[in-house]
Amino acid sequence: MVSEYLKQNTAEYHDAAEKLFNSEKIFNKTFTLEDYRKIIHTNYLMLLHSENKIFSSLSDKFNEKLQLNERKKLPLIEKDLSGLALDNQKPSLHLEFENEHEALGAMYVIEGSTLGGNVIAKQLSKTEGFDQVTFNFFGCYQENTGSMWKNFKEILDSEVKEENYNEVLSGAKKLYTFLLSVN
Repeated sequence: MVSEYLKQNTAEYHDAAEKLFNSEKIFNKTFTLEDYRKIIHTNYLMLLHSENKIFSSLSDKFNEKLQLNERKKLPLIEKDLSGLALDNQKPSLHLEFENEHEALGAMYVIEGSTLGGNVIAKQLSKTEGFDQVTFNFFGCYQENTGSMWKNFKEILDSEVKEENYNEVLSGAKKLYTFLLSVN
């Protein structure tokens, strides 16, 4: 299953992202509004430079099966930017996906961040100083987070053949590398 292959082969990137964003501070309630601004800004830059490219790289089959319209996160994180008095930007950095499989790998990173974001939103909503924060991006799927993630993984696992695993992994690594470098 490609989802397990991705999980195993991107673990070091995932750990680096958690370290970059000071994730341990989220759970010991020392995460600050400035930490939150950083995590939102960095995720915004990732989505700004990737979401449209990912979606336009996917065939109609994936558009329909993955319900891409329900998975758009850029407008949501732009609401978070506004609430944090951060500025919108224009894409200025180079990030390309060679094919549909790379796009699916990149989407794996974004959908995974949504899964983790749901946990972050729940924790921060109980943290002092976050009572006025609306978690548009991190809370985007609300109570459907688990089912949206499960649906994404099932489609990925059923549609991606083993000979394409490395291309999917390449897309995931590209997006993780981009995320880790734009802060």
